[in-house]
Amino acid sequence: MPEIETDVLVIGAGMAGLTAAARAATRGRSVVVVEKSAAIGGSAQFAGYAWTAPSHQVMDEVNPDGDPALRRALVDGFRDGIDWIRSLGVDCADAVTVLRYGTGHQFDTNHYIDQCRRRIRSHGGELYSSAETLALLTSDGGVVGARVRLSDGTECEVRARATILATGGFQANSALAAAHIHPAASEMQLRSNPASAGDGLRLAESVGAATGTDRSGFYGHLVPTGVRFRDPSDFVALSLYYSEHALLFNLDNRRFTDETVGDHLTTMDLLEQPESRGLLVADARVYREWITGTYVEGAAALDKFDLAQRRGGRCGIAENLDEFAYLPEEWGYDGAAIADQIRSLHASGTDAQPPRRFDPAPLDEGPYYLVEACPALTFPFHGIRIDEHGRVLDAAGGAISGLFAAGSDTGGLYNRAYTGGIAPALVFGLAAADHTAPVSTCQPRAVLAGTVPRPGP
Repeated sequence: MPEIETDVLVIGAGMAGLTAAARAATRGRSVVVVEKSAAIGGSAQFAGYAWTAPSHQVMDEVNPDGDPALRRALVDGFRDGIDWIRSLGVDCADAVTVLRYGTGHQFDTNHYIDQCRRRIRSHGGELYSSAETLALLTSDGGVVGARVRLSDGTECEVRARATILATGGFQANSALAAAHIHPAASEMQLRSNPASAGDGLRLAESVGAATGTDRSGFYGHLVPTGVRFRDPSDFVALSLYYSEHALLFNLDNRRFTDETVGDHLTTMDLLEQPESRGLLVADARVYREWITGTYVEGAAALDKFDLAQRRGGRCGIAENLDEFAYLPEEWGYDGAAIADQIRSLHASGTDAQPPRRFDPAPLDEGPYYLVEACPALTFPFHGIRIDEHGRVLDAAGGAISGLFAAGSDTGGLYNRAYTGGIAPALVFGLAAADHTAPVSTCQPRAVLAGTVPRPGP
């Protein structure tokens, strides 16, 4: 079997993988990247901001059950991550507030992806697309590379001093989603790249890596029920970010969570409700200020209700609460009961249960805008356990020699909480690259000349 020798093997060419590979190449290491898809970029192609909690205090408040070492590392490494993006010639906008408690920067992720690719190539690295990683190679309890099937069907062994798993999570694998997120998770629509199906998790578990934490949740957003994504631009366009200012009722005609803590958290809660769907209710104030506005500075404004209606979602407008009684019976809600719940909420003032901590203003200005919503999945929080340097850990908490992971393949950072997806991929991709083995004298090369085809662009 032909072999390739390299300092660093990166499995996956999304945000985390390309960051790690470009950084390692910049530091003088020889690099080989293998990507399952025909195109590089992963889910980062559809993102636009790198953001996280601005301080340890905020991180601890919003993500109290996440791994303490990873929480600290993310906050501490974020500024260096932004500096790294800029060092590649990619513009990062000034800091803005994201999701009420976060701070982040808008940047062109596709430009960044291309600049990483250029950096890897200019430093002699190789990038193989449409390449499947079959198994990790081990020696003396450590990982020494992987067996890979290239795009032409050739199988080869990539011998590496360090291997970095960055395949993007398992959101495209419905069985894994049901096992590790929630039994109903297999039915969620995917607002992410369709190639991240758990390859990194499979490879890590095959060499004894620890994983966790089950039922720790996922990142996603509410979308209109029954409306399918036509293309990746719909991932943002159809997301009902304004739900944190609205009211959400389950099929028992009850509120079940504090919507104001954030759409991304409400999304996890709705998954666990009957049939994982609910009626989202906004009034004229919310429509004016949030449904037709921008969810973060720099993003385009879009009338989310109008789009949901045009795309065939279950939508309606009620001039007043009395008209809730005319909700279509086939939707499964008791409109009159929901109207009574809203009246009771208004009467309770600040004593509402569940509370509305961050937007207690009453929804008492007609007309009312109704959309049935359901959760959509971006990536899970369950994954490979790592330390703050990106080293993969075994069940006893020790590092597995030669093996690293970064990005959505990893678990432990978040537990029913969220402070960004691009930022952890960036920070831990850099950390993994910086802690790989010292530079050797090898360059990526086929030991058997002519047996490994030149990778695509």
